[in-house]
Amino acid sequence: MRAISGLWRWRHNPLCRPTDLLEGWVALTALLLLLIAAPVTGVLVENAAQDALQQSVREQNRSRYAVTATVIRALEPSALDLDAEAATGQDLHSRVLAHWTAPDRTVHRGTVPARLEDPRPGDRFRIWTDRNGRLVARPLDAATATAHAMIAGAGAALVAAGLIECARRLIVWRMVRHRYALWDQAWHRAGPDWGRTGTGS
Repeated sequence: MRAISGLWRWRHNPLCRPTDLLEGWVALTALLLLLIAAPVTGVLVENAAQDALQQSVREQNRSRYAVTATVIRALEPSALDLDAEAATGQDLHSRVLAHWTAPDRTVHRGTVPARLEDPRPGDRFRIWTDRNGRLVARPLDAATATAHAMIAGAGAALVAAGLIECARRLIVWRMVRHRYALWDQAWHRAGPDWGRTGTGS
């Protein structure tokens, strides 16, 4: 920011070096990119992610079905029965042997997790299957897809901003090193006669 504010002040100053102005222009360009390119990148990524995720939502809703399963008997609890969607990770699923009818009218039987505190034979609960009755995860809902797309967009904007800032720092670092190299050359040329009586006369 200091280099940007200095652009106007330095433009007619006889002490201003070309590298000072160049550094100010680099900083101004980086600021404009941060204000324009990073948000635009975030919006583009969010829109692309939103389209892809909403398409996935539609496909999953077409290919996954909620069916009713009936408990045959309860099974011993397992350490793998933690509900992955529970906020606290402490909501236990019950493991039961159950049967259900698939959308293609075939009858299936197997071990499934059920959100039943005390499952008893005959209890009914909902599960998700494909058309052939194989167990699948619950389909992604539109609100969750939108939230994921927003997170992707924000992440892309932050990454773009980070890359812009890294590029600015790299350019300024190279300019400073070049400036120091020029100073060293000037000192070496002046060095042998520096401080001697009558030098330059």
